[in-house]
Amino acid sequence: MRIIAGTARGRKLVSPGSKGGKNEIRPTADRAREALFNILGNAVRDARVLDLFSGTGALGLEALSRGAFSSLFIDNSPTAIGLIRKNIDLTGFSGKAEVLQRDLARNCGVDNSNVPDGGFSLVFLDPPYRTRLAENLLDILGEGVFLKSGCIVVAESDSGDSLPDKTGMLECYDKRQYGETGFWFYLFSYKEIK
Repeated sequence: MRIIAGTARGRKLVSPGSKGGKNEIRPTADRAREALFNILGNAVRDARVLDLFSGTGALGLEALSRGAFSSLFIDNSPTAIGLIRKNIDLTGFSGKAEVLQRDLARNCGVDNSNVPDGGFSLVFLDPPYRTRLAENLLDILGEGVFLKSGCIVVAESDSGDSLPDKTGMLECYDKRQYGETGFWFYLFSYKEIK
C-alpha cells in the first residue's frame, strides 16, 4: 500500500496485520483509491477533509498528498489509530493532520472544536461492509452541521450494497464499482428550512 500521487507519491504506508487470518482493518485497494481520486480531480485541492473510519489513513493522506489543506482522521480501533499516526509520520503531514479515537456507531465523532472554518469540504466514509453504519452516518452528515455547501461526501461500501439516493441535504450524483468496492458520491447543498 502506497501514496499514489502528489507530494508524497510512492511513499509506502504501514498496512494492518492479520488476526487469526482475518484483517481487523480493510484498507481501500490502491487501484480503487487511484480511480476514486481521478474522479475527484481538483475537488481535493485545498479541501478540508474528514476521514471517517480511517483505518490506515490512506484516503485522507492521499488527499493531503494531492493538495488538501487539512485532514481530520477518526476511527474507534486502537490498532487503526496507531496505523494512522505512523502513516502520518511516514508521509510528513503531521502539521496538516489531526487524529481522534471516537465511536462512530452513534455519531460522526466531530464537535465544534475540530471543525475547520466554513466546515468540511470533502468527507470519506468507509465503515465496515455489510453494516448499517454508512446509512446512519449519511443521515447525520445530511443534516449539514459540519459541512460546507458544495461538500462532496464519498461513501465506500460493498458494491452489492444499496445506499440512499438522497438523505437530508445530501444527494447522490454518481456511483462507481471496482470489484467488490462501491463508491457513492454525494453533494451537500445547504438549503434553509422555511
